[in-house]
Amino acid sequence: TALAVGFAREKGCEISHVCDVDSRAIAKCMKAISGVSDNIPEGVRDVRRLLESKELDAVAIATPEHWHAPGALMALKANKHVYLEKPTSHNPAENEILMQGVDRYNKVLQTGMQRRSWPNVIKAIEEVKSGAIGNVYFGKAWYGNNRPSIGVGKATAVPSWLDWELWQGPAPRVKEYKDNYLHYHWHWFSDWGTGEAGNNGVHFIDILRWGMDLTYPEEINSSGGRYWHTDDWEFPDTQVVNFDYGDKMISWEGRSCNARNIEGTSVGAAFYGEKGTIVIAGGDAYKMYDLKNNLIKDVTSEIKFREGDTMNPSQQLDAFHFTNFLNGIRQGSSLAADIEVGAISTTLALLGNIAQRTKSTLQINPMNGRIEKNKEATKLWSRRYEKGWEMKL
Repeated sequence: TALAVGFAREKGCEISHVCDVDSRAIAKCMKAISGVSDNIPEGVRDVRRLLESKELDAVAIATPEHWHAPGALMALKANKHVYLEKPTSHNPAENEILMQGVDRYNKVLQTGMQRRSWPNVIKAIEEVKSGAIGNVYFGKAWYGNNRPSIGVGKATAVPSWLDWELWQGPAPRVKEYKDNYLHYHWHWFSDWGTGEAGNNGVHFIDILRWGMDLTYPEEINSSGGRYWHTDDWEFPDTQVVNFDYGDKMISWEGRSCNARNIEGTSVGAAFYGEKGTIVIAGGDAYKMYDLKNNLIKDVTSEIKFREGDTMNPSQQLDAFHFTNFLNGIRQGSSLAADIEVGAISTTLALLGNIAQRTKSTLQINPMNGRIEKNKEATKLWSRRYEKGWEMKL
């Protein structure tokens, strides 16, 4: 709904269809669009039927994460441009396939790393790159929240509003439906989600990569666990991932059950250099400090980021990113966050999860992000698909 309303407000952009396996979500989104647009979109349950439309130019994908890459590839093969939410994939192999797919099908694909289009964040990155704080050798990203327990799920009948088979789509089948799967809790189940690293870490890992001109590291390690609640949650609620680039290092700290601030904000990224520090919080603003911790620049924005809003914390700011995507289609303009941007940042977060699961330090090929000399970890590079749903170029 957030994406549909945002795009509906863009000049010359019409929302022609709303596609969801939840009939209630279709109705909710259609109602929201009718409040900002003159047209009434068509509601569709099956994305395969949606992509048969010859009049459809582009799709925005904001599904559970196991559907991100398969859905994007289906759209590319159907000759549609794609706005793909983060993370770009459920596993690293899918990112390789998507990058090949964009080249093969020659379509525009923007990834949901929307901060790459926010004006003051762009200025902050320019400050980092220009040497305003000297050589930057360490970057730290973080996310904190007070998420409650998801409990232990109880088997129950599939709700009448849900197409459970199609919801699972590419993922291996879970035949028994439980009452703590949907909607948001799927983030914490490994068949469908990528944990907090893929859910929120990707955004701020991407900011660090952007500012420090980094791609794939040489080593990755992760520490953490499910410390707070005893429930069905399958990922760490507390995790620290370190990415070693040899002469530089970045880290991401995720705390799903304790929202204590770092640098005065529950989410953000900080660049530490020889002459000072630049801190980018959740919104379109940044602060610069000298080595004595004196605040020497404070750039603010009237457009606010709503901390704690899990669904749509940055609607007004995201319009910059939507416009960039549409201009990429209409005019061939450069994208702020093309598939390579999104795929690399997503792969880093996913590799952090692989390091966590295997309790090992991963040796990484810095040219392509591939895991080296670790058979157990390499098995997690890709996933098992439900038969007939495999990603094929």
